[in-house]
Amino acid sequence: MAVFSPNNTLVPASSSLFDLSDSSQLRTQSIFGSKAKSGATERAQLRLWAVPKRGPGLKLQAAKEPPELTKQIKEDKLEVPTVTESSTDLFDELKQRFLSFKKNKYMENLERYENLSKGQAPKFMVIACADSRVCPSSILGFQPGEAFVVRNVANMVPPYENGPTETNAALEFAVNSLKVGNILVIGHSRCGGIRALMSMHDDVETSSLIGSWVSNGMHARLRTKTAASHLSFDRQCKHCEKESVNCSLVNLLTYPWVEEKVRNGELSLHGGYYDFVDCSFEKWTMDYKGSELKDQNDQLSVKDRSYWC
Repeated sequence: MAVFSPNNTLVPASSSLFDLSDSSQLRTQSIFGSKAKSGATERAQLRLWAVPKRGPGLKLQAAKEPPELTKQIKEDKLEVPTVTESSTDLFDELKQRFLSFKKNKYMENLERYENLSKGQAPKFMVIACADSRVCPSSILGFQPGEAFVVRNVANMVPPYENGPTETNAALEFAVNSLKVGNILVIGHSRCGGIRALMSMHDDVETSSLIGSWVSNGMHARLRTKTAASHLSFDRQCKHCEKESVNCSLVNLLTYPWVEEKVRNGELSLHGGYYDFVDCSFEKWTMDYKGSELKDQNDQLSVKDRSYWC
């Protein structure tokens, strides 16, 4: 295992589940003085290409051409008027945005950006979904240097024993080198990755990259099926979107250097849920001392829950 030193040089380094507690009161707060604007609400649904389970020796492989998945994504695409736009036009627009940023942000805050060029000391690590509608900097108003952000499908944190991924590589760097004091995992409404997870069967393994990734949230799916089986599929998905955040919070504790810092009060773990349908945000904090997380059937205790709308 390796980490980055403060000067960003790679050097060697050394290196349980739950429901939201209702004990905390919701309270209204503002966040960084910023309020998100809700845009078009495209529903992204991902369908898994599954094969029967063949035993422990089966290896997952990337599907060469998952036609059903591709078809589903195309069918769910937001209907917009047909507009012919060349790649040159698209990049001309990006160029104008960049020049506007340079003039109105960079040059107006030159000293700040010069300091950032020498290093970073963010207070947050944010783990968010790759969905184009849920950019954490836009929603929560993070400015350059304030948050170390990693985004993946369905904002998942795999457990330590699953091995290296880009997510836990970023986690190692943020915790051990940048020494962030807070990790915030943000789920969101109408998440295609969670919908894919909830569409899986208990007795199959998938040959798609999406399926093998979202299976990291299988325990959240099972807990949702147990607690919300009487609800419609859409409402089960919404339940799982929050349950999966808690699953990731508990998975964070499987990393020894995360658990040690949380235990010593040097690091706090937080969950968040952004609903872009009504533009609201729910936040909660893991109560480490109040949680008994010895196995996957244990309950996660939370505190400081608040609702921003």
